[in-house]
Amino acid sequence: MEKIAPKEKNLTVGRMVAENYKKAAIFKQYGIDFCCGGGISLEEACKLKNVDINEIQNILKEIDEEKTPVDENYESWELDELVDYIVDVHHSYVKKANSTVKEFVNRVKLVHGMNKPNVSEISDRFDALASELEHHMHKEEMILFPYIKELVKAKRENKTVSAPFGSIQNPIAMMLHEHDDAGNELEMIQKLTEDYTPPKGACSTHQVSYKQLEEYANDLMRHIHLENNILFPRILELEKSLNA
Repeated sequence: MEKIAPKEKNLTVGRMVAENYKKAAIFKQYGIDFCCGGGISLEEACKLKNVDINEIQNILKEIDEEKTPVDENYESWELDELVDYIVDVHHSYVKKANSTVKEFVNRVKLVHGMNKPNVSEISDRFDALASELEHHMHKEEMILFPYIKELVKAKRENKTVSAPFGSIQNPIAMMLHEHDDAGNELEMIQKLTEDYTPPKGACSTHQVSYKQLEEYANDLMRHIHLENNILFPRILELEKSLNA
């Protein structure tokens, strides 16, 4: 067994989650209780669950070493490059986070829903938001984004291209409307969570769910910003110039 770093040796599983809530999903995956049973060390928790501590430590180390991406000058990017970035970074994040966040908010609803009605509404609203975003991203990936790439290719090759849906303004208008709906849901969830502030005495699962919701909202706002304020205006201009 690998020697545990002094800091890790002194940390309980619950404290590790408190310092970096992303570790909660890893502990959940391995069946380690970070909530009510979170007052023990990682070494003890791994022994209880017969988990290879080296394996889980490597995963936890990767989480600790994750870096927050710096702001990029997306305005200078090629449009097909920007589309790939949105899919690879933001769409991938949403697809992965949907299942993780659902699991946590639904768990809080199951345990506390009878006494705290707002957690039930938070869970229901997130479930609806996640479902709508799945449909939304599918339409972008199957219809809108491939056509954007066709327009970019047409410009490079000095060719013309026609859309089966008329102007690209039509699908963009639908995407903008759906972005507004998602923003409204996020605003309601933020109000229901009182700016993602867990109630006094909230268990670790409850606290983690609020941190996950806050991260989800922050990512989605960046995601929508890239499309609404950079990708869509530029592609409308490109289509206009090609038609001219």
